[in-house]
Amino acid sequence: MKWLVVLCALVALSECLHRMPLIKMKSPHKSPRDIVKKFYPNAEVFQTETEPLTNYYDIYYYGVVSIGTPPQSFTFQIDTGSSNLWVDSVYCTGQTCQNQKKFDPQQSSTFKWGSQSLSIQYGSGHMTGYLGIDTIEVAGVTVAQQTFGMAGTEDSMLGSMPCEGIFGLAFQSIAVDNVVPVFDNMIQQNLVSQQLFSLYLSRNEQQGSELIFGGVDESHYTGQITWIPLISESWYQVYMDSITINGQIVACDGGCHAIIDSGTALIVGPSNGINNMNAGVGASSTSNTVSCQNIQSMPDVTFTLNGHAFTIPASAYVMQWGSGCSTGFEGFGSGRGIGQLWFLGDVFMRQYYSIFDVGTKYVGLAQAV
Repeated sequence: MKWLVVLCALVALSECLHRMPLIKMKSPHKSPRDIVKKFYPNAEVFQTETEPLTNYYDIYYYGVVSIGTPPQSFTFQIDTGSSNLWVDSVYCTGQTCQNQKKFDPQQSSTFKWGSQSLSIQYGSGHMTGYLGIDTIEVAGVTVAQQTFGMAGTEDSMLGSMPCEGIFGLAFQSIAVDNVVPVFDNMIQQNLVSQQLFSLYLSRNEQQGSELIFGGVDESHYTGQITWIPLISESWYQVYMDSITINGQIVACDGGCHAIIDSGTALIVGPSNGINNMNAGVGASSTSNTVSCQNIQSMPDVTFTLNGHAFTIPASAYVMQWGSGCSTGFEGFGSGRGIGQLWFLGDVFMRQYYSIFDVGTKYVGLAQAV
């Protein structure tokens, strides 16, 4: 049991270190798991739970979540850019809900009504509904007394999703109605042995995407994990130094903030920066279209996060739609009201295996394979 004593000491040291203020750091972060594996490579220290995800045209990644007793199963988009869990319900009667599978609380013996209504605004849509409380199951983990939303109305953008709801994995501070997120309840109910989850997003609509609660899958990345401190306990928001092409800064000059967001399909940022990026890679001046024949000769784009460079080749940021190609860069105007905030969505995350350490407030990134 000597290794248990070592582990406890390392955990205590890690907790002490990570209570320090989150500032811009150059040194990589090592979790207790990494250190224990170095000295005890054969030790099975941590348990993980895996949820396979479906890749829908490189736009949505969704898994299966069951709600109620007996369980009713639905598909949910996995979203690290929001915090609420909600599902289409029998109370949604609009045109956008007609072809969706719906949760029926009357069929669950463990269902209880919540005390509030629900209204959520996303970057690409809006839903309203009601709060309920029930047992949910995801990745083999059963969470008791989980508060979730039941859609009553949703606009056409959300209604067009190839799934029945959204599974938010960000922090409670941005949860609508201050609902405790599912992963927070997993931690509070001692259902995961590490306070982190990880995401692998496959490319080109391939199978193999997965969400892991409580651990990482080392077969999905190569090299070292780079650990980046979060700058707020809301989104998975980090400091970005710059965006460069051929060594020249094209956006985020002087620094900005970026969110690692699986719920955003593209890389999204202020229009002026996106326009510079598109011009820098040779995209059309009036759109983000490019010639599919030019992909091999197009330059890399480098995102420097907290002093660490993460490079995206053209093969990763160019997307083919039918017979044409376009960059995976999208701008928003100043009217959106979020200043110089950037969203590093699936285009970025397909290139880098992503680990969200809720306990220490770090994001880990490693080259995906």
